[in-house]
Amino acid sequence: MAGKVALLLWAQTLGFAGTQTTWIIVEPPWMPAVLWDRVTLTCQGSGTSSATTWYKNGRCWGQQGHDRLTVTENGTYECNRTSTGLSLPVRVLDDWLVLQVPAWPLLEGDTVTLRCRDRQNNLVTWVSFYHEEKQLVELRNGTELTLFPLQLHHSGRYHCRGWLKDREWVVSTPVTVTVHVAAGVGGALLFLLLLVGVIVAWHRWHCVAARKQQERPPPDPTAPPKGGKVPYIHGVSSKQARWSPDVTVPQDPQETYVELWGSHRRPWEPGDIYGNVL
Repeated sequence: MAGKVALLLWAQTLGFAGTQTTWIIVEPPWMPAVLWDRVTLTCQGSGTSSATTWYKNGRCWGQQGHDRLTVTENGTYECNRTSTGLSLPVRVLDDWLVLQVPAWPLLEGDTVTLRCRDRQNNLVTWVSFYHEEKQLVELRNGTELTLFPLQLHHSGRYHCRGWLKDREWVVSTPVTVTVHVAAGVGGALLFLLLLVGVIVAWHRWHCVAARKQQERPPPDPTAPPKGGKVPYIHGVSSKQARWSPDVTVPQDPQETYVELWGSHRRPWEPGDIYGNVL
């Protein structure tokens, strides 16, 4: 079940990245599958199950239009969906000794277990594991090898060799292990985080700009209009005052208040006015 979930998550990641593909889910989740297990293959991809076509060793196989297939013969199986095309091949073996790896994508940093199985279940002894023809370990009674943490250099061809009762030494068919760079998923998540950050920053900037616009004071009604012409005033006597050539003469009359002085160089008073009249 865990393998099925992992494979589905991987397929969803490919879909998120814009890659539409067809793939096969294997139960039990081990590759290559073995005939002495009850193996079920499920075809996944775009479209309905009625659009599914199965192939065995390159030829149409079984009843078409079903997305699930119970394997009864060894061979290489593929499925096709009209919308997403042909899947990668899945091998089902019926050998005396088989090296199996988990049937889901292996990422850097993961833990993976390789197991060496014989057709009669655990009658194999003195198991040796090999990577690219180089012996990694020899186990007298064990049949599994755990690699942790996975690194890119762990990719390559693996096989196992063991002693089978009444059959002497037997060597398994080589299996290719591919370790994927985990940055593919991490890069997608980083892109999402950056996108969210940009959206949040833009929203905050928009709110601040709107708040400043509301807090700005209303324009001064006495201020001259934009583009208008204002008098050029220089601090000289009235006789020397000059106007800029661009000055627009006001149309409304201006009021000037002047304090009048009497004949004795003092301000006029109301009594002076009456005195002159009398």
